[in-house]
Amino acid sequence: MSRQDNSRKGKTSGRGNNTTKGKSSARGNAPLKGENRNKPTGRGGAPAKHTAGSKTEGKPNTNTKKSTARPDGIRLNKYIANSGICSRREADTYIATGLVTVNGKIVNEMGHKVQRTDDVRFDGRRISPEPDTYILLNKPKSVATTTSDSKGLTVMDLISNATTANVKPVGRLGRNATGLILFTNDDALMKKLHNKGMERLFHIELDKNLKAADLDKIREGLLVDGEKVFVEEISYVTNAPKKEVGLKIKNMGNSLIRTIFDHLGYNVVKVDCVTIAHLTKKDLPRGRWKILTKQEVELFSML
Repeated sequence: MSRQDNSRKGKTSGRGNNTTKGKSSARGNAPLKGENRNKPTGRGGAPAKHTAGSKTEGKPNTNTKKSTARPDGIRLNKYIANSGICSRREADTYIATGLVTVNGKIVNEMGHKVQRTDDVRFDGRRISPEPDTYILLNKPKSVATTTSDSKGLTVMDLISNATTANVKPVGRLGRNATGLILFTNDDALMKKLHNKGMERLFHIELDKNLKAADLDKIREGLLVDGEKVFVEEISYVTNAPKKEVGLKIKNMGNSLIRTIFDHLGYNVVKVDCVTIAHLTKKDLPRGRWKILTKQEVELFSML
């Protein structure tokens, strides 16, 4: 299998814990071996408070037809009211007095319309017309993580019926990789995760058994193209062939895993993201999504 990306950008800086051979300490709440191989029959996730235009869990939307019409936008007073600051009538007063800017310019025109992508500020503070939303998807194979792809389905298509909020994926998975992806419109959380890294545990299958010496090299840090590449943890999967390993990294991209094993002469056959931080695939079948509970969201503050 060819290397997808030789870039070292975004490599992790943390050192891994030395784990006992034959037992994966990088495992999450759900076991790596046999993860999701039997299709669950129940629906996943604890009940969460509904956000505007959202459900708590659901099936993917496989309708790939996309609208070409440009949205008309939303009236500025409604945009402000939806942010929770005040009522529409009060918003009109604030607009008239020059307390509202759109993309850096004061707007005091009644009926002015804005797009969700506009930078709208009230008294200097940026506001959003939608509540913070957090979605977890168990991505199936052959689906792109990009926000648009003319060749087929994207992860955005799969969650299109989950919410009307302008959420984006946090981190990347390759088209043929499977497993968990987090989506949110919470800019502060996205910035935090990109700056500090987001621990993800992967179940990886190689084309041949991983030598113990090579496992130790990965654990200690590999020198690839003149740069040291570290992972958080690595170990063999319990009761599985030595070609299956659990690997935990903080890298947000989708190329580091293949880069590591390509460097050592192995082809990566399967990549499955088993956990993201404290989030697991428990009760979340492949292709399904769920809205995170308040408790699940609050745990991100501890990272």
